[in-house]
Amino acid sequence: MNNTDKLYFPIFIDLSEKHIVVVGAGKIASRRVRTLLEFAGKITVIAPEISEEILALAGKGPVQLKRRAFEETDLDSADMVLAITDDKELNKKIGTLCKEKKIPVNTSHDKDLCDFYFPGVVQKDNVVVGVTASGKDHAQAKEVTEKIREALDNIEE
Repeated sequence: MNNTDKLYFPIFIDLSEKHIVVVGAGKIASRRVRTLLEFAGKITVIAPEISEEILALAGKGPVQLKRRAFEETDLDSADMVLAITDDKELNKKIGTLCKEKKIPVNTSHDKDLCDFYFPGVVQKDNVVVGVTASGKDHAQAKEVTEKIREALDNIEE
């Protein structure tokens, strides 16, 4: 059974003291880092080229930048890894290394290497909602996420 046949159990975990390594610094990585800012204790972004948004986020909170290519030792202190580069082989290498080291990993090119899917996240006050379409329909997950955001925005306090 591959990951596309599985249903994933939603779980909410405390990332406030966890180190998240993000390999890649493009558009998708920018969205993920922006989302993680509210939750993670330490985020290290590794990429030879860094997007303007991630450069701006680096000045806020727990984001550290390493403007260089990925090295296997980058995983030594990682509690969770997001491999979000444009290089499918590099993502696969990172995913495989994480599996060997038993580090939860999400890769942007190979669902079978993912230990978890990065959800659409909606947060209002103490309510946090995560949405996934099990990696099958990103447009559907995005649409549902937006509808939940609208519904929460319409709730009177």
